[in-house]
Amino acid sequence: MTFEPFIARPPAALREIAPAAVVRTLDGFGELTPFLEDEAVTDLFVNGGGAVWVDRGEGARPHPAPELDEVRLRELAVRLVALGGRHLDEASPCVDVRLHDGIRVHAVLPPVSIGGTLLSVRIPRGRALGLDELARDGFLGPVPASALRALVERRANLLVTGAGGVGKTTFLAALLGEAAPHERIVLIEDVAELRPRHPHCVSLEARQANLEGAGALGLERLLREALRMRPDRLVLGECRGAEIRELLAALNTGHDGGAGTLHANSLDDVPARLEALGSLAGLPPEAIARQAVSAIDVVLHLERTHQGRRLSAAGALEIDTDGRLRTREVTADALAA
Repeated sequence: MTFEPFIARPPAALREIAPAAVVRTLDGFGELTPFLEDEAVTDLFVNGGGAVWVDRGEGARPHPAPELDEVRLRELAVRLVALGGRHLDEASPCVDVRLHDGIRVHAVLPPVSIGGTLLSVRIPRGRALGLDELARDGFLGPVPASALRALVERRANLLVTGAGGVGKTTFLAALLGEAAPHERIVLIEDVAELRPRHPHCVSLEARQANLEGAGALGLERLLREALRMRPDRLVLGECRGAEIRELLAALNTGHDGGAGTLHANSLDDVPARLEALGSLAGLPPEAIARQAVSAIDVVLHLERTHQGRRLSAAGALEIDTDGRLRTREVTADALAA
């Protein structure tokens, strides 16, 4: 039995995506195409039974059209997943794919989804943003762009945290865009989304098993492969499982300037999330604490507030008297020091 070789795909870095160029590649979205052509739409959700919800940056709102029955919605989900090179069926009822210029599609089939097929679409807009643009939009909150540039310049290892959809990928891409042009950045993601403005990025994307259940390439394996590619900066798009062990090990063995993102509801919740992931990798809390404190220099936490999505706090990881992990908030002046 043979498998197609794994290919490291370069991201669409340094490329501005014109709206017309995006529209030309949207044939597979059928009735959903008008939403993707609307530049205000960032997220689109189609729930079982045909309910459509649209997010234009202020939270998801119901939309009366189009009306998609379950048969049509399932056909659409299967086709979109196939366009992304994966398969959606009873054996693989939950699948995440990247289409075209970074459009991310996640689909779930019944009976995993009780009410019918679920389709979630995240739509990147325009070119990658830089720190100055995020600062003008108020995204950086109380932290000046100069302090963040100082972190990147001194090759601090960064962990960007926050809830889903709060802008972790956008913010991390902006930070990576500040790296020196000669540095080689290797990105490892479950589904490739990071698109930093940087001339030397390569991207590795995880691969699910084929129909025979073989050929899967997970994040743990890709992290090990990335270390053989002589990265100047090693970046894990999202820490969600046992791959945290490989990331912390790499950042503790001379790979400075690395970064990753992590789902956490607050800065104080980060230690518990790291401990939970460490347990999946067979690391006790004390071990993950020692590894994390040594590997991660700064935690940058994002939140969705009444003023929109923004960088709300920066922190450092410490070990308490019981040998467990904790966070300490740091000021913008301390970040730049």
